[in-house]
Amino acid sequence: MSDSDGKKTLGLMGGPRSGQVKQSFSHGRTKSVVVETKRKRVVVPKPVATKPGGGGSSARGGDPSKRPAGITDAELERRMKALAAARAREAEETAQREADEKARAEERERRRAEIDAKEREEREREEALKAKAEEEERRKREEAAIKARANAPVAPAATPADLEAQTADSPRGKSSVAPRKVDDRETDRNAKNAKTREDSRRSGKLTLNQALTGGEGGRQRSMAQMKRKQDRARQKAMGQQVEREKIVRNVNLPEAITVQELAVRMAERVADVVKFLMKEGVMATQNQVIDADLAELVIEEFGHKVVRVSDSDVEQVIDQVADDPKDLKPRAPIITVMGHVDHGKTSLLDAIRKAKVVSGEAGGITQHIGAYQVTTEAGTNLTFLDTPGHAAFTSMRARGAQVTDIVVLVVAADDAVMPQTIEAIHHAKAANVPMIVAINKIDRPAANPTKVRTDLLNHEVVVEKMSGDVLDVEVSALTGQGMDSLLEAIALQAELLDLKANPDRAAMGAVIEAQLDVGRGPVATVLVQNGTLKRGDIFVVGEQWGKVRALINDKGERVNEAGPSVPVEVLGLNGTPEAGDVLNVVDTEAQAREIAEYRAHASKDKRAAAGAATTLEQMMAKAKADQEVAELHILLKADVQGSAEAIVQALEKIGNDEVRVRVLHYGVGAITESDIGLAEASGAPVIGFNVRANAPARNAASQKGVEIRYYSVIYDLVDDVTAAASGLLSAEVRENFIGYAEIREVFKVSNVGNVAGCLVTEGVARRSAGVRLLRDNTVIHEGTLKTLKRFKDEVPEVQSGQECGMAFEKYDDVRPGDVIEIFEREEVERNLS
Repeated sequence: MSDSDGKKTLGLMGGPRSGQVKQSFSHGRTKSVVVETKRKRVVVPKPVATKPGGGGSSARGGDPSKRPAGITDAELERRMKALAAARAREAEETAQREADEKARAEERERRRAEIDAKEREEREREEALKAKAEEEERRKREEAAIKARANAPVAPAATPADLEAQTADSPRGKSSVAPRKVDDRETDRNAKNAKTREDSRRSGKLTLNQALTGGEGGRQRSMAQMKRKQDRARQKAMGQQVEREKIVRNVNLPEAITVQELAVRMAERVADVVKFLMKEGVMATQNQVIDADLAELVIEEFGHKVVRVSDSDVEQVIDQVADDPKDLKPRAPIITVMGHVDHGKTSLLDAIRKAKVVSGEAGGITQHIGAYQVTTEAGTNLTFLDTPGHAAFTSMRARGAQVTDIVVLVVAADDAVMPQTIEAIHHAKAANVPMIVAINKIDRPAANPTKVRTDLLNHEVVVEKMSGDVLDVEVSALTGQGMDSLLEAIALQAELLDLKANPDRAAMGAVIEAQLDVGRGPVATVLVQNGTLKRGDIFVVGEQWGKVRALINDKGERVNEAGPSVPVEVLGLNGTPEAGDVLNVVDTEAQAREIAEYRAHASKDKRAAAGAATTLEQMMAKAKADQEVAELHILLKADVQGSAEAIVQALEKIGNDEVRVRVLHYGVGAITESDIGLAEASGAPVIGFNVRANAPARNAASQKGVEIRYYSVIYDLVDDVTAAASGLLSAEVRENFIGYAEIREVFKVSNVGNVAGCLVTEGVARRSAGVRLLRDNTVIHEGTLKTLKRFKDEVPEVQSGQECGMAFEKYDDVRPGDVIEIFEREEVERNLS
């Protein structure tokens, strides 16, 4: 057969069909290509000649009639070869699958055999252990039987017949009661155990040698522990129960507790508690603090009962208990005198007390809350609280209203109702106490009590003469007019209130004022509200505690006790309390210290939470705002706590969006060297209100250049700080327009630039003034003049109606018709209102 196998070479039938294809390349290049399309050739089979014998046909594919049309002998032969190859490949794949299946079956059999072998070994091991246990049990029974026979009475010797019968009856045909031979190793072991028991028995006894030498140098047992061990051994020998009964305790559990403290409260070993925490996945040491939930889990695990307590429960010892009405006795009313500045409150109280207090106050105004007890001619005791009337003492007046029973509102007849009078009215209404209006200065020629009563109507205070229920009395503190009527009105109001208290109980009172005395230490003016305060009482007041060392009444006399409604000065505090704190007497010093520490800790946490920024954005915004605001730092020391608070409140109100006053530190007592160090570090002056600096502080201030200022009147202090804060304000810049000029022509001058030829149309043009260039009434440039000439001369100014030449500093875009606005800047100092 030839290579062509009867095929013709391919060619084009009917001629090619040509066309053009446009190819595109990079950089925008294109190319047209001519292509030819060829048609598919249809192959028509040729008739195949039959060879003699017909062998050729059957070799190439069998019967020609069953051959597909158009298939040549070569094509048919190739197909047959492909079919045979496919069948051979299928047979190989089948054989491979069978081999793989057989290998997998063998692997399964092998694994099953291994599992069976392991199970068989396990069973054999269990049977061997069981047999060993049975053998051990049998050996123990035999030993017990041998010991029993050894202790039993000696039996007559057995005859050979008996031995034969016993042998015959034995299941295995041999004796089972033959004595077992004890080897040397067992003898040594028994001797060793006996020696150990002997040492253990003797270890509980303390010999002289052990006491002197410390035994073997290890940790020795105490006598009590050895005695307990001997008792347990004795009880065990007598067959009694040795196990000790578990003692269940009620464990007080606070919000957080250390592991060691928890173990102590449960009376358990710290190591056991730590071990349990480790089992629970908590790696804690004995000094680590755990929360209440985890501690509760530990307590329940050790079999104790949990008693949840809070840190605030320490104050339960001072919970108020309702008094029995049978124990209540009448007490003196507490009267608070309120009113505006210089309306005569203290002078009115002087007339009642027959004392001179106004002369002792700096500037003639009251700057402390004074507490006095007055006995009238009728024998009635009245307790007066004299509150300052200045606006800075609003908080002090508020404290006075909280402890008072009756408010006497003093209003000057020649001045009527003022701002602090209105505040006093609000405090009295907030405290829900009755009010008596004392119209003072009735002896003045300009007195107009009717106007006072009319003004009070605007604030819902209706006096009796205006058909109301508020008592009003016209008085004169200078002449004493109307004093008896005022005392009668107070006594009548007190009788209506029916004030009572129980003097036979632990004292409770309010701190009216507190100060740090150089010789006496912290001193608090306390108004006893209930009970009786005695010398030696242990008390807690706010964040401070103490023991009453001395009681001094309003006359300066030492007393041993103070009953309800009696104001006294209390000595013996460990620190200066806040004015307005409540004093409570407790049983023990430990309780007082614990309550004071809890309150101090809670106050510290509250201040920290209030001062901390909640988010980073707020912190950054606050820092940015603080940078834009100028601060005047102040250090303040005052004689009493109330004055210090009042001054701080007044200073914090000074300022605006640009300037503010910040009190870095304030306290009670003399100015010390530490105050000077803080002032030097912060660059702040030190202000002393009714106090002075000691010698070391003065020397330190002189060396470090720290300014110390002393004041005794709050008006002067506030005014000076306001003036100092005003100096931090940036000066206000004002613009004064002084003239206008119109550009008529523009000239170009070498080394100068464009020069505008102008006519001053209004005012005057000055070279030192500022200018603005206006084009179509729009400001296009603001700056200064580089030159101002008249003709060829440089002039300082040009009057209205004259022509001049102007050139701007670093600006040349000037056109005819532009207008030049000329102005001057003036700085004006600002003050804080």
